[in-house]
Amino acid sequence: MRQHSALALGVLFSTVLSLTACGGSKGDDAAAGGSNPPVSGAPAPSPAPSPAPAPAPAPAPAPADEPQLEPVPAPSPAPLPSPSPAPVPPPPPSQQLPTDVDTSKPGVAVVPAKATASTAQGNNTAAKAIDGVVSNDSRWESSQDDANWLQFDFGAKTQLGYMKLVWENAYAKEYTIQVSDDGQAWYQLRYVADGKGGTEEFYNLNANVRYLRFNGVKRATQYGYSIIEASFKSPGSDNSLPVLATSAVPYPANGAGLAPTPAAKEPLESVQFTLADGTLVTRFGMVGRSRHARERGEEWNEIGYGPNETVDAAGKPQDKGPGAHGNFVANYFKNRTWGVEFIDNSKVAGVTKPRLIINQYFQQAQKGGGHSFVRRFDSTGVTGFGWMSPGQLLDNSKYTANDAVCPVVPKPPQDKLLKPDSGYNNIIGANDGCSVVFDTYPGHSALSADANGVLVPNGTNVPARPIKAGDILEFSSSFFSTRAAMDAIGDNGAVRYYTNEVTYVVGQGLRPWYGIQPRLMNEPLPAEALSGGTGSVSYDYADNATFMFQQPSNNIGMANMQRFVEGRRWIHTNMWTGDHNENGNDRNEKAVKLQGPHYNQATCFGCHINNGRGLAPLVVNQRLDTMAVRTATLDANGRQLPHPTYGLAVQMNARSATTGLPQDWGTSVRVAGFDLKTVKLADGTSVELSKPRVAFDGPTPAVYSLRSAQPMIGMGLLEAVPDADILARARATPDADGVKGVANFVFDPETGAVRVGRYGWKASKVSLRHQAAAAALLDMSVTSPVYPNRDCLAGPAKCTTAKVEAGLSEEALTLITRYMGLLGVPAQRSLASGFPKGVSPLPYLDVNPAQVAAGAKLFEASRCTACHVSEMKTGNAYELAEVRNQTIRPYTDLLLHDMGADMADTLVEGQASGNLWRTSALWGIGYTEYVAGANKVGYLHDSRARTLTEAILWHGGEATASRQRFEGLSKADRDALLAFLRSL
Repeated sequence: MRQHSALALGVLFSTVLSLTACGGSKGDDAAAGGSNPPVSGAPAPSPAPSPAPAPAPAPAPAPADEPQLEPVPAPSPAPLPSPSPAPVPPPPPSQQLPTDVDTSKPGVAVVPAKATASTAQGNNTAAKAIDGVVSNDSRWESSQDDANWLQFDFGAKTQLGYMKLVWENAYAKEYTIQVSDDGQAWYQLRYVADGKGGTEEFYNLNANVRYLRFNGVKRATQYGYSIIEASFKSPGSDNSLPVLATSAVPYPANGAGLAPTPAAKEPLESVQFTLADGTLVTRFGMVGRSRHARERGEEWNEIGYGPNETVDAAGKPQDKGPGAHGNFVANYFKNRTWGVEFIDNSKVAGVTKPRLIINQYFQQAQKGGGHSFVRRFDSTGVTGFGWMSPGQLLDNSKYTANDAVCPVVPKPPQDKLLKPDSGYNNIIGANDGCSVVFDTYPGHSALSADANGVLVPNGTNVPARPIKAGDILEFSSSFFSTRAAMDAIGDNGAVRYYTNEVTYVVGQGLRPWYGIQPRLMNEPLPAEALSGGTGSVSYDYADNATFMFQQPSNNIGMANMQRFVEGRRWIHTNMWTGDHNENGNDRNEKAVKLQGPHYNQATCFGCHINNGRGLAPLVVNQRLDTMAVRTATLDANGRQLPHPTYGLAVQMNARSATTGLPQDWGTSVRVAGFDLKTVKLADGTSVELSKPRVAFDGPTPAVYSLRSAQPMIGMGLLEAVPDADILARARATPDADGVKGVANFVFDPETGAVRVGRYGWKASKVSLRHQAAAAALLDMSVTSPVYPNRDCLAGPAKCTTAKVEAGLSEEALTLITRYMGLLGVPAQRSLASGFPKGVSPLPYLDVNPAQVAAGAKLFEASRCTACHVSEMKTGNAYELAEVRNQTIRPYTDLLLHDMGADMADTLVEGQASGNLWRTSALWGIGYTEYVAGANKVGYLHDSRARTLTEAILWHGGEATASRQRFEGLSKADRDALLAFLRSL
């Protein structure tokens, strides 16, 4: 028997409210509703009549121990060049260095014969920029106009390997470096879109010219351009890239000798299991958040029930910015995760009054009472959140104690209870007095629509009752520690955090949820909406869509949540400075100076914007360093080898290994222009298609492939799909539409075993570990246990442990891999959310279910699902229990398909010739633009498609028949099909 009664709990409830209610800026807490919420087992209070419209009371100031409302990190779009009236071509071979130039010795100074300029201010003439005097008193200064230039004449064709510009405070934000042999025909050597001033260095000029010119595009200040000194060197070992001895990357000729599927092992952590008597145990992880899950950036209430900032006075939608639930609090990886355990006896034989026992597992001592059950839906004062019942702690004294009286409890063993026999106070399975029993669905007021169509209490009481199997319970835990408890573990963070809100179905476990009337009450999503299985990410009511690809699986385990956040930290870490790309987080000292001197980006986020797609090619001269450019050359026998200058991939950025300052080594790949064509649909609609052309600052490889970053979500689910299921979808002969599909086969880089490829645009990576290690090396110049040195960039010949360079440790690589494996997939937004009358819906949750359903049928009727397979199942051998035995809807078959000549390039990876591409997963595709924020991203392998319509119209080869069916649709049907895609 429990040692307290519902009456005793009611006496204590005023104290509990101070713990369960939200402090801060919102005024819609249960505590702010004007009366105490009903308590489990107590009768519902008499409902008040519908209130008249009244101004909302001013919110009370947040208690000192509340978490700070941390702002969502602002998007930082990459700097882009100004629109150029006419692109300037790269230098012809006659103005590049001869192939036999000697760079074995350091370069020597080269002094121009003279300098001239478009304008000069006073005595600050062009000649002073080459007089050898580095002083503000000796400089060239232009007029206050962007279109100014400074030209250097070397008197004759001269070999150049290096240039340095020393700026006065008036520097160029954007400019070009151009070369010429006659001073008339100019060619572009470099383009700077984001000049920093100070000292700017240019290496590996690869120029053999008479003239070189600085050509201004945009000033950084209101003044003109002011260059103190320009200096040059001949090509040499200190400024020129070496010629690499490259070796071919081997691929299996076919799938012969395919490695067998590993036998199932015990998972890293159990997330749900059933005891011998039928008791269901569900375990899941929580992470500290700064706000609740249904607090958007605007105050919202139904008509007549308080402020509604989601619309203006004319009723037009307003957006005052996101809430702060999807983002992560400062030092989220540091003691800010915990576990929750539900012990559910609803299906035990003979049990007529089920109960839930809830244990929590924190990393520091806590106050009592950090549990909330059942959303307070019967109060018009509750809009964002609020709770009917906190549950019942087994020791009443824990509620009122000011200290952190709930001690740290060790996490329980796999598939067993921590206290299977003893329990606490005769409650078997309960850990201590801070555990909770929930057995009664609380009494509450029934609701009916008022004159405005708003659901309000109607005067009828719904009595409390025992819970039963199938009941849908909302649950939220909370972090209530103390300063002393945090100091005891050496953590100076806050002592109060909110967390996720989850939906628990009695007898089943956790289910992703969406919001329905009244007031966005949780309702489990149906199976067909669970793109990522039961781990799918619930609908986002906090207007935090930029974070939708950064959420853990809904069913993440207790210890795995900590692994997840530690892995997230690495994804957000600068691999040179160790700094986090979100403010307030401790430096990752283990990451300092792991990066090589030549690289594309310093963080994973540099390419995967908010874990989504990469920046699209938008304007001429845009550097493509947020994408990947794979490169190769051909030997005398036509065999593909890594390129002798770039290796396997171009590293477009560089920094000094000693000063850390940026350097330009002439390895940028830029947009040279766009090839345009117009497609006319059956109803006469014209659609312009655009394809980027690229130009290399350095030598143009014989073979190259432009690759955009793909979303990181659901990768653990895809790794859990059995090889046999992938291979079973491949066809020996094409079907009636010409669809075939082949698997790629790849040597595991660590074991040499033949395995099925499943990641990357060409399915050339066999595992998440392989994918993560390859991206670290090719995109960030960071080594790992898989690729121990940077010689691996030139091929496998020297990619051995005979030379090991500092890089990701085994621990770090494992954390990154598991983080990606645990990233959740957003649930399909195919159901209408119950936004109250008068409240502007969030645009990505404002869906037309009938149109989405019609679009799904059209997608299938067009046979898009021949490649974009709508459903598959994961196996039971993967180390993460969260992704095992899940029915998922990724809309990919993980096979290679011929996409036609318009999509082809010339790079070959195993079975994947230039026209073969792995079917992209479509889950989450409707969030693309929201995740990108202020950045503009694109679709397809080179981000050429600016819209989903364009992406479809580029499909050729095996997808031709499906594309033609799309072209023949009416506008209404096209809109429905696109609405379906946007719902994913």
